[in-house]
Amino acid sequence: MRIGIIGAAGKIGQMRVQTVQENPSTTLAAVMDLSAEKAAALAKGAPVFTDLDRFLDVPMDAVIISTPAHVREPLCLAAFARGLHVLSEKPLHHTVDGSRRIVDAARAARRHLGAGFNMRYYPAFAFVKDIMSSGQIGEIDHVRIYGGHEGLPKFAYDWEYKAEISGGGALWDVGIHMTDMARYLLGEITEVYGVATEKVWKVPGSEDNAMAIFKSPSGVSAIYQATWTDWKGYQSAVEVYGSHGMVRGAYAPMQTMLITMEKPGGKVTKVTNRFPGIQIREKLKSWKTTALNSFAAELAEFVALTEGREGLRIADGHAALRAVEIAAAVPESSRTGQPVKLANLGPMRF
Repeated sequence: MRIGIIGAAGKIGQMRVQTVQENPSTTLAAVMDLSAEKAAALAKGAPVFTDLDRFLDVPMDAVIISTPAHVREPLCLAAFARGLHVLSEKPLHHTVDGSRRIVDAARAARRHLGAGFNMRYYPAFAFVKDIMSSGQIGEIDHVRIYGGHEGLPKFAYDWEYKAEISGGGALWDVGIHMTDMARYLLGEITEVYGVATEKVWKVPGSEDNAMAIFKSPSGVSAIYQATWTDWKGYQSAVEVYGSHGMVRGAYAPMQTMLITMEKPGGKVTKVTNRFPGIQIREKLKSWKTTALNSFAAELAEFVALTEGREGLRIADGHAALRAVEIAAAVPESSRTGQPVKLANLGPMRF
């Protein structure tokens, strides 16, 4: 598959370039970035552009769009208009309406839209999903999910935290991955009740903390928090509780816990994994090694998605849209004091 990358010189874009170059099934067709010099240093001979039309004139099959959310809509729409598949970073757009227009354009063009929720491929979270699906912990009762870090000191650019261009605060940043994870585990989220506050960093429209209950059509609920005030540092965690045990996955550091029992209250079997290989690798090199592995797995499944394969981990356009809708629904619920109901999207199909 011939893939072009927009936003190639950015922190994430650079890793996207590397994964395309290293995958034997993909070829880097072209790159586009405002900084042609930086992009050229990564491209290894692939053509480099700063102009969108000239970039899209290069023969290619798909585009990875690794830009800030507020500039993403015209890029996605232009790609679909050229008959290209798109893999977009998260969040899909900084507004619900923009996200819906992108999804509608993909459907109208009959082209696949993948969403960059690469944490689905982190070993700890993949383990949680697989255990939950296996039935080992019995009938699922509820899910707990969390994502947080220290907030504004983590950001280098205003588009990462100013609501008018980012969409909002913790819900749209670290929280958007965990919102997707909640839907990935529950199957769908159709009701949101929450509270969002701006008491610490006081960035208008950008919540420091968001707490919510997500409800699925089956009645299973998730307890959710996204925060910019976790002074301990970056942390994401998922816990799934069933009638015969529970499973936990977390990152920074990567770790899992599985508790099983023959019956509620019965003898407990507990198994933990702290992924020492990953921890050593990250200490010797960087957290980017873990991100790169997840991007590589995601890319392979994006190619499979465009080939019509099903049963994949990759997030599709409906997953991308629902994550944005939920990020907008929590503050709305906080303002009104009422739950926000959402339609059952299901998987994205043509």
